Amino acid sequence: MSQTAASGQEPAFIEVGEGSGARRIAVRARAGAAPGGAIGAPGLFWLGGFKSDMTGTKAIALDAWAAEHGRGSVRFDYSGHGESAGDFADGTIGRWLEESVAVFSQFCSGPQVVIGSSMGGWMALLLAREIAKRGNAGGSGRAWLAGLVLIAPAPDFTEELMWKAFPPEIRAEIETKGLWLRPSDYGDGSPYPITRNLIEEGRNHLLLGSKIDVGCPVRILQGAQDPDVPWKHAFALVHRLPAEDVVLTMIQDGDHRLSRPQDIARIIAAVAEIG
Repeated sequence: MSQTAASGQEPAFIEVGEGSGARRIAVRARAGAAPGGAIGAPGLFWLGGFKSDMTGTKAIALDAWAAEHGRGSVRFDYSGHGESAGDFADGTIGRWLEESVAVFSQFCSGPQVVIGSSMGGWMALLLAREIAKRGNAGGSGRAWLAGLVLIAPAPDFTEELMWKAFPPEIRAEIETKGLWLRPSDYGDGSPYPITRNLIEEGRNHLLLGSKIDVGCPVRILQGAQDPDVPWKHAFALVHRLPAEDVVLTMIQDGDHRLSRPQDIARIIAAVAEIG
């Protein structure tokens, strides 16, 4: 399948949440064709970044690779992102995690390689914890983790990379007005809201203060020139992961996006290495 064909797939929609908190989530899912030796190969589950969507370069390239190799592929947009309903300003880590768990549970079965980019790296780690609570073992109709591939992962970013890094005047604006409009170099360049609720609710999901046991292999790709998620953040994460089967690849000239052809080739190689 070409990248154009992969990106042209129409989404399905599911409802997540109840009452006034319900939102319509757009999902693109393909079952694996399993030709030849691909039988039993893990599917791919994509978790995008903060203010990104499932039609980005990396998501499309991974979906196309999965199709060419007979693998299943699932990607979706968080509420307030892309084709999903909801207001971005209503988003929180817990809200987006609930959506991630719902999509994984409804659309995935068998082994999965979960690929998380930036905020999606945090989501992947939180998803792994949720899966561990119910037992990371296979069963009829159930999905489990074959491994994690984390691209410029940003666990705890609301606290470590936002709140602690903000100058006093920005903190004061968030506390008094409830939000601050942050300038952006991505997308159409429009500023986006950083809300007090995002910061405060994010504290319920912090991971870097203790050991993170994901129960599967982990591959991390980090750009040394990343202005948004410093390479030291990746090192802090590695120190919290088990010593066995965790590999950090530092890309000396890589930025935050890691969307160049050579970067995507490394991401795909990491996925293929897991299985």
